[in-house]
Amino acid sequence: MRSYTIALAGNPNTGKSTLFNALTGLRQHTGNWAGKTVTSAEGFFEYDDASFRIVDLPGTYSLYSNSTDEEAARDYIIFENPDVTIVILDATSLERNLNLALQVLEMTNRVVVCINLMDEARRLGIKIDLKKMQEKLGVPTVAISARSKKGIDELLKQVMLVASGAVVPSPISITYSEEIEKKIAAIEPQVREMFGTHLPSRWIALRLLDDDESLLTSLKKWLQRDQNAASRKEVLQYGETACH
Repeated sequence: MRSYTIALAGNPNTGKSTLFNALTGLRQHTGNWAGKTVTSAEGFFEYDDASFRIVDLPGTYSLYSNSTDEEAARDYIIFENPDVTIVILDATSLERNLNLALQVLEMTNRVVVCINLMDEARRLGIKIDLKKMQEKLGVPTVAISARSKKGIDELLKQVMLVASGAVVPSPISITYSEEIEKKIAAIEPQVREMFGTHLPSRWIALRLLDDDESLLTSLKKWLQRDQNAASRKEVLQYGETACH
């Protein structure tokens, strides 16, 4: 049986835990993220002759290392490299929720966007053009109501397509100012040389430019676990210099 890992990301109060519980039922357990007091939860389910392990990331509004919750969510997506990251959005607050979705899309292309609380949106007279959203974001986009379990089968169908490689999303690419783009272009080759295709080089270059000390700490820990860490230390020092 094929097996895949899913990360479940989203803002607080988007119905993330409701979806997690609907998928896993009693096949779940909780603990703490390594070295942090933040609670972690993971569960298991089967779909289409495949087994899935789903990790419920801490609810966050961003992944910019402003809290231990954000660091835990960020590090899981970057370093654990899940087969699919489901980003769950509140249909009644899409503009606010899309901030996190766009950040995840800069980190990985293996994403399915899940718009939850569609029943509430309809009650409020909110209409969402799923086709247009999918075209704009460049990743599969599904509408559900987790509480009533509507749309979950379509969500799992899209998750399976991305996890298996049958669908390879091409997320929207965010372009920054000319000055920032020049700096990214200068740093990114060094990042790529150090990490290859294992980590998102453009995203890491952007975070280095933003002086993300927390990410540097996490990168060092990741490198220490890597067999070739010694040969890459010089390039990491280059990245630290670029931050200051």
